[in-house]
Amino acid sequence: MKMHRLALLLLAPVLLLVSCATNPVTGERELALISESQEIQIGSEVAAQAEQQFGLVDDAALQAYVHELGMQLAKASERPELPWAFKVVDDPTPNAFAAPGGYIFVTRGLLALMRNEAELVSVLGHEIGHVTARHSVAMMSRSQLAQLGLGIGSLLSPEIAQFGDLAAGGLQLLFLSYSRDAERQADDLGYRYALEQGYDVREMVNVFAALEQSATLAGQSPVPNWLASHPYAGERIARINTQLETLPPASPPRRIGEDDFLTRIDGLVYGENPRDGYFEANRFIHPELAFRLDLPKGWRMQNLTSAVVAGSPKQDALMQLMIVPGTLNQAAEAFFTQQGLAAGRVGSQEVNGLPAIVGAFEAQTQQARLGGVATFVSLEGRTYRMLAYTPVQQVGTYDRTFRTSMGTFARLTEAKALARQPQRIAIVRVPRAMTLTQFNQAYPSAIPMEELALINHLEGPQASMPAGFRAKRIEGK
Repeated sequence: MKMHRLALLLLAPVLLLVSCATNPVTGERELALISESQEIQIGSEVAAQAEQQFGLVDDAALQAYVHELGMQLAKASERPELPWAFKVVDDPTPNAFAAPGGYIFVTRGLLALMRNEAELVSVLGHEIGHVTARHSVAMMSRSQLAQLGLGIGSLLSPEIAQFGDLAAGGLQLLFLSYSRDAERQADDLGYRYALEQGYDVREMVNVFAALEQSATLAGQSPVPNWLASHPYAGERIARINTQLETLPPASPPRRIGEDDFLTRIDGLVYGENPRDGYFEANRFIHPELAFRLDLPKGWRMQNLTSAVVAGSPKQDALMQLMIVPGTLNQAAEAFFTQQGLAAGRVGSQEVNGLPAIVGAFEAQTQQARLGGVATFVSLEGRTYRMLAYTPVQQVGTYDRTFRTSMGTFARLTEAKALARQPQRIAIVRVPRAMTLTQFNQAYPSAIPMEELALINHLEGPQASMPAGFRAKRIEGK
Protein backbone atom coordinates (compact mmCIF):
# COMPACT_ATOMS: atom_id res chain seq x y z
CA MET A 1 0.00 0.00 0.00
CA LYS A 2 2.11 2.90 -1.27
CA MET A 3 -0.51 5.37 -0.08
CA HIS A 4 -1.09 7.96 -2.76
CA ARG A 5 -4.45 9.69 -3.10
CA LEU A 6 -6.53 8.10 -5.86
CA ALA A 7 -8.69 10.45 -7.96
CA LEU A 8 -11.72 9.11 -9.80
CA LEU A 9 -11.44 9.34 -13.56
CA LEU A 10 -14.27 11.21 -15.27
CA LEU A 11 -14.86 9.79 -18.72
CA ALA A 12 -16.59 12.81 -20.20
CA PRO A 13 -16.90 12.52 -23.99
CA VAL A 14 -20.07 10.45 -24.18
CA LEU A 15 -22.47 12.70 -26.07
CA LEU A 16 -20.62 13.29 -29.35
CA LEU A 17 -21.80 13.64 -32.90
CA VAL A 18 -21.89 10.39 -34.83
CA SER A 19 -19.11 10.22 -37.40
CA CYS A 20 -16.99 7.76 -39.29
CA ALA A 21 -13.24 7.35 -39.47
CA THR A 22 -10.82 5.19 -41.40
CA ASN A 23 -9.32 2.33 -39.41
CA PRO A 24 -5.52 2.70 -39.66
CA VAL A 25 -5.02 -1.08 -39.90
CA THR A 26 -7.81 -2.20 -42.23
CA GLY A 27 -8.34 0.98 -44.21
CA GLU A 28 -12.09 0.51 -43.78
CA ARG A 29 -14.58 3.16 -42.67
CA GLU A 30 -16.07 2.55 -39.23
CA LEU A 31 -18.23 4.19 -36.59
CA ALA A 32 -16.17 6.64 -34.52
CA LEU A 33 -17.76 8.69 -31.75
CA ILE A 34 -14.33 9.44 -30.30
CA SER A 35 -11.70 11.40 -32.17
CA GLU A 36 -8.00 10.61 -32.00
CA SER A 37 -7.36 13.61 -29.74
CA GLN A 38 -10.09 12.42 -27.37
CA GLU A 39 -8.70 8.87 -27.52
CA ILE A 40 -5.31 10.19 -26.46
CA GLN A 41 -6.81 12.32 -23.69
CA ILE A 42 -8.83 9.42 -22.28
CA GLY A 43 -5.82 7.10 -22.52
CA SER A 44 -3.57 9.62 -20.80
CA GLU A 45 -6.00 9.95 -17.88
CA VAL A 46 -6.50 6.19 -17.59
CA ALA A 47 -2.74 5.61 -17.73
CA ALA A 48 -2.09 8.19 -15.01
CA GLN A 49 -4.69 6.55 -12.82
CA ALA A 50 -3.25 3.09 -13.48
CA GLU A 51 0.21 4.28 -12.45
CA GLN A 52 -1.21 5.79 -9.28
CA GLN A 53 -3.34 2.82 -8.30
CA PHE A 54 -1.01 -0.04 -9.23
CA GLY A 55 2.39 1.66 -9.02
CA LEU A 56 5.41 1.14 -11.26
CA VAL A 57 8.46 -1.04 -10.70
CA ASP A 58 11.23 1.11 -9.25
CA ASP A 59 13.91 0.09 -11.74
CA ALA A 60 14.85 2.79 -14.26
CA ALA A 61 16.98 0.44 -16.37
CA LEU A 62 14.18 -2.13 -16.68
CA GLN A 63 11.61 0.56 -17.48
CA ALA A 64 13.87 2.01 -20.17
CA TYR A 65 14.48 -1.45 -21.63
CA VAL A 66 10.77 -2.28 -21.96
CA HIS A 67 9.98 1.19 -23.32
CA GLU A 68 12.70 0.92 -25.94
CA LEU A 69 11.45 -2.46 -27.13
CA GLY A 70 7.90 -1.19 -27.35
CA MET A 71 8.88 1.97 -29.20
CA GLN A 72 10.80 -0.09 -31.74
CA LEU A 73 7.55 -1.81 -32.67
CA ALA A 74 5.23 1.17 -32.29
CA LYS A 75 7.24 3.51 -34.51
CA ALA A 76 7.00 0.95 -37.31
CA SER A 77 3.25 0.46 -36.82
CA GLU A 78 0.32 2.11 -38.57
CA ARG A 79 0.10 4.82 -35.88
CA PRO A 80 3.68 5.95 -35.17
CA GLU A 81 2.60 9.47 -34.23
CA LEU A 82 0.76 8.47 -31.04
CA PRO A 83 2.38 9.39 -27.69
CA TRP A 84 3.40 5.79 -27.06
CA ALA A 85 4.55 4.81 -23.58
CA PHE A 86 5.52 1.37 -22.26
CA LYS A 87 5.79 0.78 -18.53
CA VAL A 88 6.18 -2.07 -16.04
CA VAL A 89 3.50 -2.23 -13.36
CA ASP A 90 4.49 -3.31 -9.85
CA ASP A 91 2.03 -6.19 -9.67
CA PRO A 92 2.68 -9.94 -9.38
CA THR A 93 -0.17 -11.05 -11.65
CA PRO A 94 0.96 -12.01 -15.19
CA ASN A 95 -0.76 -9.62 -17.57
CA ALA A 96 -0.38 -6.85 -20.11
CA PHE A 97 -2.94 -4.23 -21.06
CA ALA A 98 -3.35 -1.15 -23.22
CA ALA A 99 -5.08 2.15 -22.57
CA PRO A 100 -6.40 4.04 -25.61
CA GLY A 101 -3.94 6.32 -27.34
CA GLY A 102 -0.83 4.17 -26.98
CA TYR A 103 -0.25 3.65 -23.25
CA ILE A 104 0.91 0.06 -22.73
CA PHE A 105 1.54 -1.68 -19.41
CA VAL A 106 3.08 -5.03 -18.55
CA THR A 107 3.21 -6.40 -15.02
CA ARG A 108 6.36 -7.62 -13.33
CA GLY A 109 4.45 -10.87 -12.88
CA LEU A 110 4.40 -11.24 -16.65
CA LEU A 111 8.13 -10.56 -16.92
CA ALA A 112 8.77 -13.19 -14.24
CA LEU A 113 6.94 -15.72 -16.36
CA MET A 114 8.93 -15.04 -19.54
CA ARG A 115 12.37 -16.17 -20.60
CA ASN A 116 13.37 -13.95 -23.48
CA GLU A 117 12.96 -10.70 -25.38
CA ALA A 118 11.10 -12.27 -28.29
CA GLU A 119 8.34 -13.38 -25.92
CA LEU A 120 8.05 -9.91 -24.45
CA VAL A 121 8.02 -8.28 -27.87
CA SER A 122 5.22 -10.58 -29.03
CA VAL A 123 3.03 -9.47 -26.12
CA LEU A 124 3.91 -5.79 -26.56
CA GLY A 125 3.05 -6.18 -30.24
CA HIS A 126 -0.30 -7.70 -29.35
CA GLU A 127 -1.17 -4.74 -27.10
CA ILE A 128 0.06 -2.29 -29.74
CA GLY A 129 -2.29 -4.05 -32.15
CA HIS A 130 -5.27 -3.28 -29.92
CA VAL A 131 -4.32 0.41 -30.11
CA THR A 132 -3.47 0.61 -33.80
CA ALA A 133 -6.73 -1.14 -34.71
CA ARG A 134 -8.61 1.16 -32.29
CA HIS A 135 -10.35 -1.73 -30.56
CA SER A 136 -11.12 0.12 -27.33
CA VAL A 137 -12.32 3.13 -29.30
CA ALA A 138 -14.67 0.93 -31.31
CA MET A 139 -16.10 -0.57 -28.13
CA MET A 140 -16.63 2.83 -26.54
CA SER A 141 -18.23 4.08 -29.74
CA ARG A 142 -20.76 1.25 -29.52
CA SER A 143 -22.35 2.83 -26.45
CA GLN A 144 -20.28 0.85 -23.94
CA LEU A 145 -18.51 3.81 -22.39
CA ALA A 146 -21.38 4.57 -20.04
CA GLN A 147 -21.20 1.04 -18.64
CA LEU A 148 -17.51 1.22 -17.73
CA GLY A 149 -18.10 3.14 -14.52
CA LEU A 150 -20.63 0.73 -13.04
CA GLY A 151 -19.47 -0.68 -9.74
CA ILE A 152 -19.13 0.25 -6.11
CA GLY A 153 -17.83 3.73 -6.91
CA SER A 154 -20.85 4.66 -9.03
CA LEU A 155 -23.13 4.49 -5.99
CA LEU A 156 -21.63 7.64 -4.60
CA SER A 157 -22.35 11.29 -5.27
CA PRO A 158 -19.64 13.77 -6.33
CA GLU A 159 -19.67 15.41 -2.88
CA ILE A 160 -18.42 12.19 -1.27
CA ALA A 161 -16.75 10.64 -4.29
CA GLN A 162 -13.68 9.77 -2.27
CA PHE A 163 -15.72 6.92 -0.76
CA GLY A 164 -15.70 5.30 -4.18
CA ASP A 165 -11.95 5.07 -4.57
CA LEU A 166 -12.38 1.30 -4.63
CA ALA A 167 -13.78 1.00 -8.13
CA ALA A 168 -12.75 3.82 -10.41
CA GLY A 169 -14.47 2.99 -13.66
CA GLY A 170 -11.79 4.34 -15.96
CA LEU A 171 -9.41 1.54 -15.08
CA GLN A 172 -11.85 -0.93 -16.55
CA LEU A 173 -10.75 0.40 -19.93
CA LEU A 174 -7.53 -1.53 -19.29
CA PHE A 175 -9.38 -4.82 -18.93
CA LEU A 176 -11.84 -4.80 -21.80
CA SER A 177 -12.87 -8.23 -22.99
CA TYR A 178 -12.38 -7.83 -26.70
CA SER A 179 -14.23 -9.91 -29.26
CA ARG A 180 -12.66 -13.02 -30.74
CA ASP A 181 -12.10 -11.16 -33.99
CA ALA A 182 -10.33 -8.32 -32.17
CA GLU A 183 -8.09 -10.75 -30.30
CA ARG A 184 -7.25 -12.58 -33.51
CA GLN A 185 -6.43 -9.30 -35.21
CA ALA A 186 -4.23 -8.17 -32.30
CA ASP A 187 -2.41 -11.52 -32.38
CA ASP A 188 -1.83 -11.20 -36.12
CA LEU A 189 -0.59 -7.65 -35.75
CA GLY A 190 1.71 -8.56 -32.86
CA TYR A 191 3.07 -11.45 -34.92
CA ARG A 192 3.72 -9.16 -37.89
CA TYR A 193 5.23 -6.32 -35.84
CA ALA A 194 7.65 -8.70 -34.11
CA LEU A 195 8.57 -10.46 -37.34
CA GLU A 196 9.23 -7.19 -39.16
CA GLN A 197 11.67 -6.21 -36.42
CA GLY A 198 13.60 -9.44 -36.84
CA TYR A 199 12.30 -11.39 -33.82
CA ASP A 200 11.78 -15.13 -33.67
CA VAL A 201 7.98 -15.29 -33.58
CA ARG A 202 8.09 -18.97 -32.66
CA GLU A 203 8.58 -17.75 -29.08
CA MET A 204 5.06 -16.30 -29.20
CA VAL A 205 3.66 -19.79 -28.73
CA ASN A 206 5.80 -20.35 -25.63
CA VAL A 207 4.59 -17.27 -23.82
CA PHE A 208 0.92 -17.91 -24.57
CA ALA A 209 1.28 -21.52 -23.44
CA ALA A 210 2.94 -20.39 -20.21
CA LEU A 211 0.24 -17.78 -19.63
CA GLU A 212 -2.40 -20.44 -20.05
CA GLN A 213 -0.81 -22.34 -17.14
CA SER A 214 -0.06 -19.32 -14.98
CA ALA A 215 -2.97 -19.44 -12.52
CA THR A 216 -0.55 -20.44 -9.76
CA LEU A 217 1.39 -17.21 -10.30
CA ALA A 218 -1.58 -14.85 -9.94
CA GLY A 219 -1.26 -12.96 -6.65
CA GLN A 220 -3.94 -11.17 -4.66
CA SER A 221 -4.36 -8.21 -6.94
CA PRO A 222 -6.78 -5.78 -8.54
CA VAL A 223 -5.25 -6.70 -11.89
CA PRO A 224 -7.02 -9.67 -13.52
CA ASN A 225 -4.86 -12.45 -14.85
CA TRP A 226 -4.16 -12.89 -18.56
CA LEU A 227 -6.95 -15.42 -19.06
CA ALA A 228 -9.50 -12.99 -17.61
CA SER A 229 -8.72 -10.23 -20.10
CA HIS A 230 -7.24 -12.21 -23.02
CA PRO A 231 -9.36 -15.34 -23.52
CA TYR A 232 -9.20 -18.29 -25.96
CA ALA A 233 -5.51 -19.14 -25.41
CA GLY A 234 -5.76 -22.62 -26.91
CA GLU A 235 -7.36 -21.42 -30.10
CA ARG A 236 -4.85 -18.61 -30.43
CA ILE A 237 -1.89 -20.92 -30.00
CA ALA A 238 -3.28 -23.15 -32.75
CA ARG A 239 -3.63 -20.17 -35.08
CA ILE A 240 -0.06 -19.06 -34.41
CA ASN A 241 1.23 -22.57 -35.06
CA THR A 242 -0.57 -22.53 -38.41
CA GLN A 243 1.18 -19.30 -39.35
CA LEU A 244 4.52 -20.70 -38.23
CA GLU A 245 4.19 -23.55 -40.72
CA THR A 246 4.77 -21.06 -43.54
CA LEU A 247 7.53 -19.12 -41.78
CA PRO A 248 10.61 -19.17 -44.04
CA PRO A 249 14.08 -19.73 -42.58
CA ALA A 250 16.10 -16.61 -41.83
CA SER A 251 19.78 -15.82 -42.17
CA PRO A 252 21.09 -14.62 -39.81
CA PRO A 253 18.75 -16.29 -37.28
CA ARG A 254 15.91 -14.19 -35.94
CA ARG A 255 16.48 -12.55 -32.57
CA ILE A 256 15.47 -14.29 -29.33
CA GLY A 257 17.34 -12.10 -26.84
CA GLU A 258 17.38 -14.52 -23.91
CA ASP A 259 20.57 -13.25 -22.25
CA ASP A 260 19.58 -9.60 -22.47
CA PHE A 261 16.12 -10.26 -21.07
CA LEU A 262 17.23 -12.49 -18.19
CA THR A 263 19.94 -10.01 -17.23
CA ARG A 264 17.30 -7.27 -16.99
CA ILE A 265 14.99 -9.24 -14.68
CA ASP A 266 17.77 -10.59 -12.44
CA GLY A 267 16.88 -9.32 -8.96
CA LEU A 268 13.28 -8.41 -9.84
CA VAL A 269 10.78 -8.77 -6.99
CA TYR A 270 8.78 -11.98 -7.35
CA GLY A 271 5.25 -12.45 -6.09
CA GLU A 272 3.68 -10.19 -3.49
CA ASN A 273 6.01 -7.57 -2.04
CA PRO A 274 5.54 -7.62 1.74
CA ARG A 275 7.22 -4.21 2.07
CA ASP A 276 4.04 -2.79 0.52
CA GLY A 277 1.92 -4.61 3.07
CA TYR A 278 0.58 -8.14 3.20
CA PHE A 279 -2.21 -10.24 4.69
CA GLU A 280 -1.92 -13.03 7.24
CA ALA A 281 -5.43 -14.47 7.35
CA ASN A 282 -7.59 -11.39 8.04
CA ARG A 283 -4.73 -9.31 9.49
CA PHE A 284 -3.09 -6.65 7.31
CA ILE A 285 0.55 -5.97 8.18
CA HIS A 286 2.67 -3.14 6.79
CA PRO A 287 6.39 -3.42 7.66
CA GLU A 288 7.45 -0.12 6.07
CA LEU A 289 4.80 1.94 7.85
CA ALA A 290 4.93 -0.26 10.97
CA PHE A 291 1.25 -0.85 11.64
CA ARG A 292 -1.25 -3.69 11.63
CA LEU A 293 -5.03 -3.93 11.32
CA ASP A 294 -7.45 -6.83 11.69
CA LEU A 295 -10.22 -6.78 9.08
CA PRO A 296 -13.51 -8.65 9.56
CA LYS A 297 -13.18 -12.40 9.08
CA GLY A 298 -14.69 -13.73 5.89
CA TRP A 299 -14.56 -10.37 4.10
CA ARG A 300 -12.93 -10.02 0.68
CA MET A 301 -9.72 -8.01 1.07
CA GLN A 302 -7.40 -6.21 -1.33
CA ASN A 303 -4.21 -4.21 -0.89
CA LEU A 304 -4.33 -1.46 -3.49
CA THR A 305 -1.60 1.12 -4.03
CA SER A 306 -3.71 3.86 -2.49
CA ALA A 307 -5.72 1.94 0.10
CA VAL A 308 -6.50 -1.32 1.82
CA VAL A 309 -10.12 -2.27 1.22
CA ALA A 310 -12.46 -4.98 2.43
CA GLY A 311 -15.98 -5.88 1.35
CA SER A 312 -18.59 -7.87 3.22
CA PRO A 313 -19.63 -11.32 1.94
CA LYS A 314 -23.07 -9.91 1.05
CA GLN A 315 -21.44 -6.98 -0.78
CA ASP A 316 -23.44 -4.51 1.28
CA ALA A 317 -20.68 -3.02 3.44
CA LEU A 318 -17.21 -1.66 2.78
CA MET A 319 -14.14 -0.74 4.81
CA GLN A 320 -11.20 1.31 3.61
CA LEU A 321 -7.87 2.31 5.15
CA MET A 322 -5.69 5.02 3.64
CA ILE A 323 -3.32 7.85 4.54
CA VAL A 324 -4.88 11.31 4.27
CA PRO A 325 -3.36 14.80 4.31
CA GLY A 326 -3.15 16.97 7.38
CA THR A 327 -2.89 16.48 11.10
CA LEU A 328 -5.33 14.29 13.01
CA ASN A 329 -7.62 17.23 13.82
CA GLN A 330 -7.36 18.74 10.33
CA ALA A 331 -8.21 15.49 8.58
CA ALA A 332 -11.14 14.73 10.87
CA GLU A 333 -12.56 18.24 10.55
CA ALA A 334 -12.25 18.20 6.77
CA PHE A 335 -14.13 14.91 6.62
CA PHE A 336 -16.95 15.51 9.09
CA THR A 337 -17.71 19.05 7.85
CA GLN A 338 -17.81 18.30 4.14
CA GLN A 339 -20.88 19.12 2.09
CA GLY A 340 -23.36 16.28 1.70
CA LEU A 341 -22.35 14.55 4.93
CA ALA A 342 -24.17 14.63 8.27
CA ALA A 343 -21.89 13.90 11.21
CA GLY A 344 -23.13 12.07 14.29
CA ARG A 345 -21.31 11.88 17.58
CA VAL A 346 -17.61 12.65 17.08
CA GLY A 347 -15.02 12.44 19.84
CA SER A 348 -11.35 12.00 20.69
CA GLN A 349 -10.06 8.76 22.18
CA GLU A 350 -7.11 6.40 22.03
CA VAL A 351 -6.77 3.32 19.85
CA ASN A 352 -4.15 0.99 21.31
CA GLY A 353 -2.31 3.96 22.80
CA LEU A 354 -2.50 6.06 19.63
CA PRO A 355 -4.40 9.36 19.48
CA ALA A 356 -7.60 9.03 17.48
CA ILE A 357 -10.85 10.75 16.52
CA VAL A 358 -13.91 8.57 15.93
CA GLY A 359 -17.32 9.55 14.65
CA ALA A 360 -20.46 8.30 12.95
CA PHE A 361 -21.82 9.82 9.77
CA GLU A 362 -24.55 9.59 7.16
CA ALA A 363 -24.35 10.66 3.53
CA GLN A 364 -26.88 10.80 0.72
CA THR A 365 -25.86 9.19 -2.57
CA GLN A 366 -27.63 9.05 -5.90
CA GLN A 367 -29.08 5.61 -5.10
CA ALA A 368 -29.30 5.37 -1.32
CA ARG A 369 -28.44 6.92 2.01
CA LEU A 370 -25.27 5.51 3.56
CA GLY A 371 -24.29 5.35 7.18
CA GLY A 372 -21.04 4.40 8.82
CA VAL A 373 -18.06 5.13 11.02
CA ALA A 374 -14.87 7.10 10.34
CA THR A 375 -11.80 6.71 12.54
CA PHE A 376 -8.69 8.89 12.23
CA VAL A 377 -5.47 7.70 13.89
CA SER A 378 -2.08 9.38 14.12
CA LEU A 379 1.08 7.25 13.90
CA GLU A 380 4.63 8.44 13.25
CA GLY A 381 3.52 11.75 11.79
CA ARG A 382 0.99 10.20 9.39
CA THR A 383 -2.78 10.42 9.63
CA TYR A 384 -4.66 7.24 8.81
CA ARG A 385 -8.34 7.26 7.93
CA MET A 386 -10.43 4.13 8.43
CA LEU A 387 -13.78 4.48 6.74
CA ALA A 388 -16.61 1.94 6.94
CA TYR A 389 -20.10 2.32 5.51
CA THR A 390 -23.26 0.50 4.47
CA PRO A 391 -26.83 1.48 3.52
CA VAL A 392 -28.27 3.34 6.48
CA GLN A 393 -30.81 0.60 7.26
CA GLN A 394 -27.89 -1.83 7.73
CA VAL A 395 -25.88 0.32 10.15
CA GLY A 396 -27.22 -1.55 13.16
CA THR A 397 -26.05 -4.82 11.64
CA TYR A 398 -22.50 -3.66 10.92
CA ASP A 399 -21.71 -0.93 13.45
CA ARG A 400 -20.10 -3.27 15.99
CA THR A 401 -18.12 -5.03 13.23
CA PHE A 402 -16.85 -1.68 11.96
CA ARG A 403 -15.79 -0.40 15.37
CA THR A 404 -14.23 -3.69 16.47
CA SER A 405 -12.07 -3.85 13.36
CA MET A 406 -11.01 -0.20 13.62
CA GLY A 407 -10.12 -0.77 17.26
CA THR A 408 -7.40 -3.26 16.24
CA PHE A 409 -5.27 -0.66 14.45
CA ALA A 410 -1.93 -0.72 16.27
CA ARG A 411 1.76 -0.06 15.99
CA LEU A 412 3.65 -3.05 14.54
CA THR A 413 6.37 -4.18 16.95
CA GLU A 414 7.10 -7.79 15.96
CA ALA A 415 10.73 -7.87 14.76
CA LYS A 416 10.17 -10.66 12.24
CA ALA A 417 7.28 -8.86 10.58
CA LEU A 418 9.14 -5.55 10.51
CA ALA A 419 12.14 -7.19 8.82
CA ARG A 420 10.23 -9.23 6.23
CA GLN A 421 11.66 -8.85 2.71
CA PRO A 422 10.30 -9.78 -0.73
CA GLN A 423 11.31 -12.80 -2.75
CA ARG A 424 13.43 -12.03 -5.81
CA ILE A 425 14.39 -13.66 -9.08
CA ALA A 426 18.00 -14.81 -9.32
CA ILE A 427 19.48 -16.00 -12.61
CA VAL A 428 21.91 -18.91 -12.34
CA ARG A 429 23.97 -20.31 -15.20
CA VAL A 430 23.83 -24.09 -14.81
CA PRO A 431 27.43 -25.42 -14.60
CA ARG A 432 26.57 -28.86 -16.02
CA ALA A 433 23.60 -30.74 -17.43
CA MET A 434 21.06 -31.48 -14.71
CA THR A 435 17.37 -31.95 -14.07
CA LEU A 436 15.25 -29.26 -12.49
CA THR A 437 15.11 -31.38 -9.32
CA GLN A 438 18.91 -31.50 -9.17
CA PHE A 439 19.05 -27.75 -9.84
CA ASN A 440 16.68 -27.09 -6.97
CA GLN A 441 18.77 -29.23 -4.66
CA ALA A 442 21.91 -27.29 -5.59
CA TYR A 443 20.22 -23.89 -5.76
CA PRO A 444 17.07 -24.06 -3.60
CA SER A 445 14.09 -21.90 -4.48
CA ALA A 446 11.37 -20.58 -2.21
CA ILE A 447 8.53 -21.76 -4.47
CA PRO A 448 7.02 -25.16 -5.32
CA MET A 449 8.66 -27.27 -8.01
CA GLU A 450 5.66 -26.94 -10.35
CA GLU A 451 5.94 -23.18 -10.20
CA LEU A 452 9.71 -23.31 -10.68
CA ALA A 453 9.19 -25.43 -13.80
CA LEU A 454 6.62 -22.98 -15.12
CA ILE A 455 8.78 -19.86 -14.84
CA ASN A 456 11.68 -21.74 -16.48
CA HIS A 457 9.43 -23.07 -19.29
CA LEU A 458 10.22 -26.66 -18.40
CA GLU A 459 7.76 -29.55 -18.44
CA GLY A 460 8.33 -30.73 -14.89
CA PRO A 461 10.77 -31.61 -12.11
CA GLN A 462 12.61 -34.20 -14.22
CA ALA A 463 13.05 -31.93 -17.23
CA SER A 464 16.69 -31.63 -18.24
CA MET A 465 18.70 -28.42 -18.51
CA PRO A 466 21.90 -28.38 -20.59
CA ALA A 467 25.17 -26.98 -19.29
CA GLY A 468 25.13 -23.19 -19.59
CA PHE A 469 21.34 -22.95 -19.35
CA ARG A 470 20.36 -19.75 -17.52
CA ALA A 471 17.81 -20.86 -14.96
CA LYS A 472 15.62 -18.79 -12.68
CA ARG A 473 15.52 -19.46 -8.98
CA ILE A 474 13.53 -17.57 -6.35
CA GLU A 475 15.44 -16.30 -3.34
CA GLY A 476 13.87 -15.35 -0.02
CA LYS A 477 11.36 -16.85 2.36
